[in-house]
Amino acid sequence: MIEITFPDGSKKTFNAGVTPEDIARDIAEGLRKKTVAAYLDEELYDLNRPIERSGSIRLITKDDEEAFEILNHSTAHLLAQAVKRLYPDARFGVGPAIDEGFYYDIATESTIKEEDLPRIEAEMRRIIKEQVPIEREVVKPEEARRRFADDPYKLEMIEAFDEEEPITIYKQGEFVDLCRGGHVGNTRHIKHFKLLSVAGAYWRGDSSREMLQRIYGTSWFTKEGLDQYLELRRERKERDHRKLGKELKIFMIDEKAGKGLPIWLPNGYTVRRVLEDYVYRLERKAGYLHLSTPVLGTQQLYEISGHFQHYRDDMFPVIEDEDENFVLRPMSCPHHALVFDSELRSYRELPLRYAEIVTQHRYEASGALTGLERVRAMTLTDAHIFARKDQIKEEVLKAYRLIQQAINDLGLEIEYVELALRDADKEKFHPDDELWDEAEQVMHELLDEAGIEYESKRGEAAFYGPKIDIQVRTALGHVITMSTVQLDFLLPERFELTYVDKGGERRRPVLIHRGLVSTWERLMSILLEQYKGAFPVWLAPIQARLIPVNADVHGETVQALHERFIDRGLRSEVDLREEKLGYKIRDAQTQKIPYQLVIGDKEQENDQITYRRYGSKEEVTLTTDAFLEMLEQEIRDKH
Repeated sequence: MIEITFPDGSKKTFNAGVTPEDIARDIAEGLRKKTVAAYLDEELYDLNRPIERSGSIRLITKDDEEAFEILNHSTAHLLAQAVKRLYPDARFGVGPAIDEGFYYDIATESTIKEEDLPRIEAEMRRIIKEQVPIEREVVKPEEARRRFADDPYKLEMIEAFDEEEPITIYKQGEFVDLCRGGHVGNTRHIKHFKLLSVAGAYWRGDSSREMLQRIYGTSWFTKEGLDQYLELRRERKERDHRKLGKELKIFMIDEKAGKGLPIWLPNGYTVRRVLEDYVYRLERKAGYLHLSTPVLGTQQLYEISGHFQHYRDDMFPVIEDEDENFVLRPMSCPHHALVFDSELRSYRELPLRYAEIVTQHRYEASGALTGLERVRAMTLTDAHIFARKDQIKEEVLKAYRLIQQAINDLGLEIEYVELALRDADKEKFHPDDELWDEAEQVMHELLDEAGIEYESKRGEAAFYGPKIDIQVRTALGHVITMSTVQLDFLLPERFELTYVDKGGERRRPVLIHRGLVSTWERLMSILLEQYKGAFPVWLAPIQARLIPVNADVHGETVQALHERFIDRGLRSEVDLREEKLGYKIRDAQTQKIPYQLVIGDKEQENDQITYRRYGSKEEVTLTTDAFLEMLEQEIRDKH
């Protein structure tokens, strides 16, 4: 007999070999139906795994966070079994649960296409009806090698184990795989799933290795949950910035120009300029001085800063010259350090806040490039604040408040704040413990004193210092680092920067790195998805389209009105095409232009405008002056 202790402290004896499912059934049949797996003394047990020892148990039910992962991990195995039946030559890489479902990497001579997924789903449903047990077995590496003798992927994975280290294998009918476990015990427990897509994936994420076929899917405990998720995916597809960017003529990427090197089209460049002007005014008001530095730097410059040693793999190859070696700029802080060092500085000048709209470069792997989200050339408003130590808290908080304002003006929200700290890796982070302790302590103190809630995260700091990362949730549900404030004691040491203090002594300044709202490329992708392409008036590339009822009769009036808009700094365009009025209005709505303005006889005679707002069928007539005042107020309010 074994003794099982429950979370409330109660205990009960069972025969050895009892399973989590048996224990749940012993309590209540309803609980058995809800139970997915269990933890015994923090060890994860499958629903049907025999328990041979006494211990404390926590049943995992469908309501628990871990349950979704266990269900999807099990559905990944179900997918693999179905694929093996349909494609007997198939071999398998890894098949984990992921945030919204699962995937499995597959090698087969056949090309699996999207249209093959329904056939695979049908086979998965047949396996569910067969009620196939998912059985766990523990073997030593020698036995595992024997079992997978003809599978190079599994043999490679087995090599990571010590000779006496136990390996878990899961058997599901004719399908057998290496697996750490966490399963629902029987295929009958899997009910509501959908295969989503097929993509390519390098074995072990290494672009020098073979390409496998990756099938993505998702699995849910209820039909309602699955339906809601699929609806969310459809909504995301409509919001995909790559789709919207093409439809609204925001940007293009042509491999002849270079992968990951986006070209801003007129509409996109207009939005970008509006953002640049907004940030420039915001920063000037906050006391920043703007610079312009070269897109190249010498290799020596980045060796001094330390970037070359830490980020060389992410840089473009060095451009070799007879006398100098150059690097496409990955960071602007070394250039800004040189500007600070170009004059003798007094303590009275500090803080010095330098900002620059700067293009930087990263040599991203081609497989990682995604629209505007992951690119090889990116432009951002970068800033570096050179301050005295007694100014650190005030300057970091000022930078944080400026970020708050910008995020709010853009219609976004901060999801949470993260304080990224170092860990014990002395190669990843500069090794001066005293500087690190001082920097981390001041960051903790200023956040606590300001009442800013944050999560500490070890091992995520920059190589030179701790940083505050501001996380934003996008309209597609992704949480990304939007902005950052980083504290750096190291770069001033490397560049031997000094200022003269009140007593005439030379002192080291502290450097604060500040990224305001990500890169223009990443920001544009977020805003396209946030607004579904329907930008607020202040950001819209075209704020109003002027449409004459009859181009021959009302064309001159519309052209004159267009000039009034331009003179007042508004962005309008005229539609003089020989098309029906209804078509022109629908086309403007399709292009998500905030205002469609119709000019006919009545409007021409009375200096009026009849407008329709994007997304509305209501028509409103105003005097031209009243409309212009309304539009300008909307722009000022950033609506």
